[in-house]
Amino acid sequence: MAKVRRLPIKKYLSTLKYAAGNYARKDFRYPFYCTFKVIQRCDSRCEFCDVWRKPMPDMPTGKVLRIIDNIAKSSVILLSMEGGEPLLRKDIGEILEYVNTKPLYLLFTTSGKLIDRRPMREYAKYIDFLHISIDEGHGNLDLFESLPEYATWGPTVCAQIVVMREYLKDLEWKVQMCFRAGAKAVVMPACHLPGTDNHLPEIAAFRDEVLRLKKKYPQTVITTERYLKTLDVPNSCNTASVLIDADGRLYYPCNINSACSINASQEPILDFLLSEKARKCREMMRSCYRNCHCYLYFAMDSSLSIRSTISALKPYLSGLF
Repeated sequence: MAKVRRLPIKKYLSTLKYAAGNYARKDFRYPFYCTFKVIQRCDSRCEFCDVWRKPMPDMPTGKVLRIIDNIAKSSVILLSMEGGEPLLRKDIGEILEYVNTKPLYLLFTTSGKLIDRRPMREYAKYIDFLHISIDEGHGNLDLFESLPEYATWGPTVCAQIVVMREYLKDLEWKVQMCFRAGAKAVVMPACHLPGTDNHLPEIAAFRDEVLRLKKKYPQTVITTERYLKTLDVPNSCNTASVLIDADGRLYYPCNINSACSINASQEPILDFLLSEKARKCREMMRSCYRNCHCYLYFAMDSSLSIRSTISALKPYLSGLF
């Protein structure tokens, strides 16, 4: 198992303080996980994804670094950097090195199509958790064969498997490949986003299969049980996870049903989260019946307890214990 680096002790103490604050107020005003989409360009054309359908110019490097500073000063402890395909950015090495100087764990997601054309062993020095999207949608199933090599690079390696309806039956062999390589597997359904083709699997069948595989490969499948059990339960998502999009804005309460947004390169994230406007946004999320099945907003346990928060983060931080 890859050894997770230790952050400054004051970061862990502040995370516990924020978790206690959430519990006391029964309100996820303090997020612990932030997805930052550093690019809106992609070298894949997944039918279930909307990113490649609406490209936009890359943010300047300076703006990206200011946003990282803002995230580091917030309650967030785990930063997920993705796109699009972040390896398409020419400055991605500089960005990764900068994040490594901050009190944040870094989860980096790529389709892996550029892995052999980028200095990934060098980049890996700055990455704590390397997620590689491998599935039929990305057209890169051959990368399962390379997982044993990637697992030697240093970060915890995880195959991020998006399951389309027609390929649910093929999920177990993918999990087996992760198991044999000593890698993790995070499994999620192909959400039906606006303007995309609908490949969402039947939810009960998806849940039953992933729970079965989670029981069979307990150290491999890290998709949380709460996410699986609440996929079709209204009002189950929460703001323990937030997203900053490729335009540099934090869309709140989520990027699917955004009531408001802030410029994350200029406006302090914590100040906004403590505002009355943000509180009303969280109330809106609690009354949402959209059932988008988006992993980001379900992955963190929403029962507002310190124990459940640690449980949701444990698959990523287990190397510390």
